[in-house]
Formats: sequence, C-alpha cells, structure tokens
Amino acid sequence: MKLYHIVFSPTGGTKKVTELLAGGLQGDNAVIDLTDSRQDFRSFVLTPEDVAVISVPSYGGRVPAVAVQRLTMLTGHDARAILVCVYGNRAYEDTLVELEDAAKQAGFRVIAAVAAVAEHSIARQFATGRPDAQDEKVLAGFAGRIQAKLSAQDDREPALPGNRPYKKAGGAGLVPKPTKDCTQCGVCAAACPVQAIDRDNPKKVNDKACISCMRCVSVCPSSARKVNPVLLSAVGLALKKVCSERKECELFL
Repeated sequence: MKLYHIVFSPTGGTKKVTELLAGGLQGDNAVIDLTDSRQDFRSFVLTPEDVAVISVPSYGGRVPAVAVQRLTMLTGHDARAILVCVYGNRAYEDTLVELEDAAKQAGFRVIAAVAAVAEHSIARQFATGRPDAQDEKVLAGFAGRIQAKLSAQDDREPALPGNRPYKKAGGAGLVPKPTKDCTQCGVCAAACPVQAIDRDNPKKVNDKACISCMRCVSVCPSSARKVNPVLLSAVGLALKKVCSERKECELFL
C-alpha cells in the first residue's frame, strides 16, 4: 500500500502540514507535486488499496483553480483520501467542499479532512512560524485518529463545512516583480506553477496568469522578487482584524 502525498504547496506551508500529518499514517510514501507544471498528471494511477493525503492552500476561501485542474487529471481508482486545506489564519470558507468535489471527480473515496493553519503566504506577519510545536502535536493526534479509521475499514464520509455553490473566486491581485538585484537565473520561471514568468526573460511576468501564490518570492536565491510594498501594507491592514486571533486546526471524521 502506498501513502500518496498529493500536494499543491507554492511556498511550503501546505507541504509541511502534509508531512506532519502523514508522518502518523501507515504506507510507503510517494509524492505527487501538483505545483510542478512539468508533470504529466494523467500518468498517475492509484489503486483501491492506496491512501492519499490531498493537500491544498485556501486562496480566498477556494481551492486554487490550477490545483483542481491537475487533481482531476489523476485516476484515484477508489483510493481512500484524507483532504487537507491550509489557510493563513483568516478563513477557509468553501475550500474543503470544493476539494471534496474535485477528489471525488478524480475517483477518490473521502474518509477524513483537516483544516490547518500555516504562515500567511502574502502577509507573513500573520500565523508566523506555523505550523508550530502546538500544531505538530495536534496534527499527530489527528493522524492517530485517522489511522484508526483506516485500519477499521471505516469508509464513512465526513460532513464538511462550506457551501455549494462555492463563493465567487477572487484573487489577491498582488504580482511580485523583479528588483534590481535580479540576476535572471531563471529559478523563479522554472518553479512558477502556472508558467507566468518568461523562461527566456525572467523579468517579464504575465500579470493575468499570475495567481499571487508567492512561489517566485520564496524560491528566489537573491531575494530579488517583491510585491509592491504599498499594496502589501494595505493587505496587512485589511487582514489585521480577522487574522490576529489564533485559530486552531480542525479534524473532520
């Protein structure tokens, strides 16, 4: 039996949550990186004996559209799935129900779900350092309960919060741009999950294709990609009221 980590994690927070949760589950680990635009996602075929931890960040209360597109290319083949949505301490709204629908479309059986908090990918002053030691303990406890359900062959679907139809998809609209320190090394262009950065000229960005995931900012070896500081400050002020109070991880069985 394989334990698949099926993850869309542009800046690493969702990946970290996935690894903490999956560490308490049984199976031989395999990774499907939904962030990698070079993958042939139709080539991945699971078996009914497999288990998948399917993890995405919440962008404005929705699953990133590109993650839905790539997830639904997989062949779940009735593998059991644990859904994970990771958010920056604001809210995850319709993310879990949308992820559930996409997972079922791909042929997975949803048996559990987790909502977890990680450092906000844009306004990093919120949920800084999360998942932290407290989250790690909570996620380990969740893993134990999920593994017990798996071992008992209990395939009942959890009731998940959220609405159908989903809320209207929005976007932060924050497009990172290169600074004078850019060396045109191409790391950002190769890593961009939606190929919004020109591979031949990394200083050129397709603003309409950019999903404000901040992957280019996180991978730049020269720290040479930045968001407009005035806009970033405005985002921070807008989020301060709803993001300042600590929110805890949740489990749905």
